[in-house]
Amino acid sequence: MSTIAAIATGSGRTALGIIRLSGPEALSAAEALFRPRGGGKLGEKPPRTMVLGSLLDTDGTQLDQVLAVYCPGPRSFTGEDTVELNCHGSPAVLSAALRAFFSLGVRQAGPGEFTRRAFLNRRLDLVQAEAIVDLVDAETAVAAKNAAAQLEGAVSRKTGKIYEDLLGLLAWFQAAVDYPEEGVDPLEREEIASRLRSGRQELDRLLGSFRRGQVLKEGLRCALLGKPNAGKSSLLNALLGWDRAIVTPQAGTTRDTLEEKLVLGGTLLRLTDTAGLRDAVSDAEKQGVERALAEAERAELVLAVFDGSRPLEPEDRQVLAAAQAAPKAIALINKCDLPRALEEKEIRAALPRALRVSARTGEGLEELEALAGELLAGEQPRDLGEVLTNARQYEAVLRAREALDRAVSALEADMTPDAVLTDAEEALAALGELDGRTLREDLVEAIFSRFCVGK
Repeated sequence: MSTIAAIATGSGRTALGIIRLSGPEALSAAEALFRPRGGGKLGEKPPRTMVLGSLLDTDGTQLDQVLAVYCPGPRSFTGEDTVELNCHGSPAVLSAALRAFFSLGVRQAGPGEFTRRAFLNRRLDLVQAEAIVDLVDAETAVAAKNAAAQLEGAVSRKTGKIYEDLLGLLAWFQAAVDYPEEGVDPLEREEIASRLRSGRQELDRLLGSFRRGQVLKEGLRCALLGKPNAGKSSLLNALLGWDRAIVTPQAGTTRDTLEEKLVLGGTLLRLTDTAGLRDAVSDAEKQGVERALAEAERAELVLAVFDGSRPLEPEDRQVLAAAQAAPKAIALINKCDLPRALEEKEIRAALPRALRVSARTGEGLEELEALAGELLAGEQPRDLGEVLTNARQYEAVLRAREALDRAVSALEADMTPDAVLTDAEEALAALGELDGRTLREDLVEAIFSRFCVGK
């Protein structure tokens, strides 16, 4: 196994930059270029302890004053000998240090190679490895906490128990069939049924978590809907905190959908600004209106925007109808900083969750944050970490659940136990693929290709 190195922190100029080494020559390479301030060698210092010293270039000149820590394998992240050098974050210093290590025979780490080695050395399973990517990519505090709980093994513990129960079932049955002279008691039908149904129930719970996992990672679909000049684009800009959409007094400025992510009430939203709803005056605007209505149909939350400075018009009633058809909706009566001309009774009767807001002054946006938090509370996971967050995990659990369905049906049809346990073996294989017990090289390649270099 070769020794690898990479910059483990982000690109660009930063206060700190970390160079990570892992492999059989990690310590010797580090000792060739690192000089502890008090003398001696890094390997002579207590492991897992920060050591202050100088990082040298290949010609012996000092590159930086750094903190080095040595973690001997297998008690390290990768399971191998590792060294991390905490440098100042100058890209020039970090690049020069990497070149110096490469001159000693260390090679550049590939994307996700450190985590891949941790997996291959059984320091992590595949679900935990994927949690690292989720943690890096987390856009909300809840998503980060969920990924951290997955990294601690929340999903793996659930599926691992099912795996061990099924494995015990198969071993028990196999021993009774293959070694009848040993007097192994055969499995009772009710014992088989109990284990299968218990596993199926837990897998159903995991499958039910997938939608919330997708919301955590990708965001909840949310559409801004309203007639022209109701202030949808202004509200988008106000919620984002920067001018993303073009805003002019001319009606019909927005002709196409415009999507941005933002956190509202603690939930990540994929917020889409849409064309104003009215009888279109051009083909382009007509297509924009059609896309707006299609977006409203797909949305799980509609923010219906009304111009509080103008009376209710037929276009507003079209907005009301589309918002009422959505799973969740909030009416935003905009321009509350202007004299009010809108009669709100009809709006509040159709959409009880209604707020007066001003995109110009920001009035009402805090109340919108609180109302969204209350309305979307059910979209957040109840048990952090016990959530499937990607299609690969969902598909593996689904195959395991379907195999247990067949096993239970076979049992209820009074088929022989060996026929039942064939389906249990399929469930085992699917669960093994979920966490990596069943190793498929193409699957491993696909997972770790998502990682960045240094992780």
